[in-house]
Amino acid sequence: MSGEERRRLIVTMISELGGHVRLSELAERLDIPAVTVRRDVVALADAGRVVRSHGYVSLEHASPENPAGRYGAPAKQTVGLLVPSVGSYFDEVIDGVRSAAAEAGIRLVLGIAPYGAGDDLTQAEQLLESGAQGLLLAPGLLPGLDREGCAWLDSLPVPAVLVERRSPTLDGPGSQLDSVGSDHRDGVFRALRHFARLGHDSVLLAARSDSWTAEEVRAGYVQGARLLGMEPAPVLDTLRPAGAGPDPTGLARRIVDAASNGTRAVLVHNDQDAIQLPPLLRALGLTVPDDLALIAYDDVFAALAAPPLTAVAPPKRAVGEAAFALLLRRLTGGRDLPVSRTSLLPTLRVRTSCGG
Repeated sequence: MSGEERRRLIVTMISELGGHVRLSELAERLDIPAVTVRRDVVALADAGRVVRSHGYVSLEHASPENPAGRYGAPAKQTVGLLVPSVGSYFDEVIDGVRSAAAEAGIRLVLGIAPYGAGDDLTQAEQLLESGAQGLLLAPGLLPGLDREGCAWLDSLPVPAVLVERRSPTLDGPGSQLDSVGSDHRDGVFRALRHFARLGHDSVLLAARSDSWTAEEVRAGYVQGARLLGMEPAPVLDTLRPAGAGPDPTGLARRIVDAASNGTRAVLVHNDQDAIQLPPLLRALGLTVPDDLALIAYDDVFAALAAPPLTAVAPPKRAVGEAAFALLLRRLTGGRDLPVSRTSLLPTLRVRTSCGG
């Protein structure tokens, strides 16, 4: 079926259902993927043949006196934000988006698709059902990911911006979407350079392996160490095998083993794992910072540790603000702009665990 035939069928079905129907019901009745229906409805709305409003589509045309159409849906613009978690790293990103949206008078709707859950598309569709006319997305993009898992990024019916994410390959899913994120490789380099200035010529990296940030931190460690004339050591994985969660006690023992061979500097991704280390290391005979210099990556809770942890701080709030600003440009007539890839540089916040 051609696109035009499909759109004629959509208009006919809306009429048969009384001139006003929920997008999800329309997709179900026509047995057409919801993403395809939304894309066609956007085209029909742009042509003035239908009116879209918060998950519904209608044949009632808007007017200056009633911009939402006869059914009275709010005319306020809506943007959806999809994140993998709340209560940690993405809280500041959310705050940045929320404040920018409030200043612009735009409604923000939040969706959460946890790491590894595989429900990014489901959550994104829910945001679209809520009336989102643009999307800010932090999906589970990782190197080696099955392309089909994120292929939906290339068929979104509304403008979208990737947040703290990029397509893992030049032609991968989402490669033609705008993106705004922290330059985590630069952040790792700043930490390694600080260690080097303190006289350390060997640095361990202890890192997770289950997120975009973790992959970028690992890649940045190898690049940064070589730039500074250090030999990258095997990364200490902070997660137990088979996805069983962090293993702080085991990590502390491995760090003590490395320290016995002369390495007295450790970069840990992320704060939660880093904060648990000082008391465990002290019980094994190493004190932070006297015996071991420690830097955390993320700086969400690092300042609350004992001792307070030096930390790499990605510009999380600024990422949210910049991503929203870029999406707003798309929504206000900038759909023909070139694809933009914006990287913001982290800062290093020096505290007790690694002074100098």
